[in-house]
Amino acid sequence: MESVVRLKGLTKRYGNLVAVDDVSFEVKQGEIFGIIGPNGAGKTSVVECVLGLRTRDGGSITVLGEDPALGGRSLLTRIGVQLQAAALQDRLRVREAVRLFAALYPKAEDPDRLIAEWGLSDKANTAFGDLSGGQRQRLFITLALVNRPELVVLDELTTGLDPQARRATWDLVRAVRDRGATVILVTHFMDEAEVLCDRIAVIDHGKIRALDTPRALMHAQQAGARVLFTAPAGFSSQLIAGAPGVDTIEQTGNQVSVTGHGPLLVHVAARLVTLPDPPLDLRSERVTLEDVFLTLTGREVRD
Repeated sequence: MESVVRLKGLTKRYGNLVAVDDVSFEVKQGEIFGIIGPNGAGKTSVVECVLGLRTRDGGSITVLGEDPALGGRSLLTRIGVQLQAAALQDRLRVREAVRLFAALYPKAEDPDRLIAEWGLSDKANTAFGDLSGGQRQRLFITLALVNRPELVVLDELTTGLDPQARRATWDLVRAVRDRGATVILVTHFMDEAEVLCDRIAVIDHGKIRALDTPRALMHAQQAGARVLFTAPAGFSSQLIAGAPGVDTIEQTGNQVSVTGHGPLLVHVAARLVTLPDPPLDLRSERVTLEDVFLTLTGREVRD
C-alpha cells in the first residue's frame, strides 16, 4: 500500500529536552494507525510536527507527498484534524459551526448532509455548550471531515466519555476509515487501540519502543501463559511449584497468579484437582495490549 505519512529520523527539542528522538515510521493508505505512550512521551509533538504545527529540529516528514513544514494551503485542505484541546464557543450552534468550517474550503461537503450523516440533525440548532460529551465528539469529527480529507488525525478522541459514548465513537472512527480516509489515532486507552488500530507505535521518552499490529505486539510480549484462581482451603504454592511449565507463583490474599509456558492450565489443574476442595474459578488469561504497554514503558506514574 502507498504511504500517506512517512517519518524518518524525526527529532524535536524544547531547550535541553529532547521530546522526539529519531522517530521513524510510515502510515499506509487506508489504515487506522495508533500512537500510544505515557504522558509526556512525545506523542503530541510527533503529531504536531506531522501537521506542520511545530518546526522539527531534525529528520524528514512527508505527508501526502509533501513536506508539512513547506506545504501551504493545498496540503491543509487534504487533512482533517481533531486535537485534544479542541473547543468551540459555547453559544455557537451545530449547524453554524459546520457551515463556518465548510466556508473555509473550496470543495467542502454539504453541511446539512454531513450533519445528518453523523447523527446530529436533531441537534443542528443546539449550542455547543449544551451538547453532551458524545455529541461534541461527533461534531468534532464532522468538522474534521468537512473538507473531504484524505488523512484524518484524531487526538485523545474519547477522553471523558462514558462507556456507551466511547463505543459509539469507535464506530464513528471505523466509519471515517470506511469513507476512504487514512486515520492517525492518538490514545491512552489500550482497549481502544487494540480494537481500532491496524498497527500501533508505542512511544516512550521520545523513542519508538515497538511498532506492529496489536496481535503481533501481544504475541511478542507473551512471556508465557497466565493462570488465575482463588486459593482453596489447604492450598500451598508448593503443590504446583514443580508442575511442568510453571515459572512463577504469586499470591495476594487468597488470589493466586501462576505464569509459565506450554499447556500451563492443564498442568496446574492436574495438581489442584488432588485437593479435597479444588478451586471453581480456575482460568487462563491472555496478555493484553495494556500488559504490553506496561512492559515496554514501566509502571511509574507520569505527570
